[in-house]
Amino acid sequence: SALQLVPFAIKPLLRRAAAYEALERYQQAYVDYRTVLQVDCSVQAAHDGVNRLTNALLEKDGVNWRQKLPPIPTVPVSAQMRWSVPSAGTPEANTPATVPRGEPDQTAAGTKRARTLKEEGNELVKKGNHKKAVEKYSESLKLSQECATYTNRALCYLTLKQYKEAVQDCTEALRLDPKNVKALYRRAQALKELQDYKLSIADIKSLLKIEPKNTAALRLLQELNRA
Repeated sequence: SALQLVPFAIKPLLRRAAAYEALERYQQAYVDYRTVLQVDCSVQAAHDGVNRLTNALLEKDGVNWRQKLPPIPTVPVSAQMRWSVPSAGTPEANTPATVPRGEPDQTAAGTKRARTLKEEGNELVKKGNHKKAVEKYSESLKLSQECATYTNRALCYLTLKQYKEAVQDCTEALRLDPKNVKALYRRAQALKELQDYKLSIADIKSLLKIEPKNTAALRLLQELNRA
C-alpha cells in the first residue's frame, strides 16, 4: 500500500523484501532488493540481501536461476539517487563525480587500477597464494567487471574448494561473454564437485559446440559420464 502511494520508496521496498525472504519467497525478495539498488546503490542492506539471495536461488534453482526471476522494474531517473549533489556554493565543474559504493568505477583511473589489481592477483596465483589472489580480484571487480577477472577468481575458488562461489563467478563471466570457454569449463568443474552432474554435462556440451576438440573438456565429459 505504501508503494502505491510513493512508488520506489526505499523503506517499504526493504521491508517487503525482508518479509518475502522470511516467507522463503526468494525471487520476489531478490527483485525488491535489486529495485532498491536502482534507487540508491549505496544501501548496504540491499547489497547484503542480494548476496544472500543469490546464494539461496543458486542452491534452489541451479545456475539458470536468473531466468526464473520475475521482471525487475526499471526505476525512472527521477527516482534515482546515484550521484552526490554538490553542496551550495560549490561550482559543479570542480566537483568530481562520486562513484557510489557497489558500483563499478568507469573512469580511466578506475579501469587502470582494476587492471593493476588483476595483474597483482595473477602474480599471486603463480605463487600459489590463491586466498590473497581472491582479495585482489575482488577489489578489481569493484572497479571494473571484466570477464577474465571473474574466471580467474573462479579458478582460485576451485583451488580453495569454494565451489558455489566458483559457479557464481563463472555465471557472471558468461553473462558478459556467453561463449567464454574458460567460464564454461570451470563452472562444469565446480558443478561436478557439487555433484550436479546434469548441469555440468550441459556446460561441457556447450563448450564442445564452440571447441569440439578441446581435450580437457572431452576428458571431463568422460569422467562425468562415468559418475
